[in-house]
Amino acid sequence: MPIVDIELVRESEAEFTGVSATQLADALGAVLGTPPGRAWVRLRYLSSRQYADNDSTLAGAELPAFVTVLHTHALDAETLAGEARLVTQVVARSLARAPQRVHVQYAPPGAGRLAFGGEWVL
Repeated sequence: MPIVDIELVRESEAEFTGVSATQLADALGAVLGTPPGRAWVRLRYLSSRQYADNDSTLAGAELPAFVTVLHTHALDAETLAGEARLVTQVVARSLARAPQRVHVQYAPPGAGRLAFGGEWVL
């Protein structure tokens, strides 16, 4: 399990629907080292009208993607740093965005907080 949430800031919903969740899940699964069916990706659309950087105007190719990664257990800082670089590269390439426009955050570990199909994750 990792669960990866990706929120894409786009100028139009039509631009958003051109993004492949399958392609992202496959690429992220490879980076995260998960077996088939164990890396889950959820995509969300955020209109550029509902996003802003202070004191600046962004063109379409400059609009960001926000990525949140949830692992079952905590990873050490060195592993997270390397993984964050790889996740950034994969998402940037998949979305045709500069890596500087992909922002990755890590959620607290999921163990002891999640259940899948009614089974508590320890």
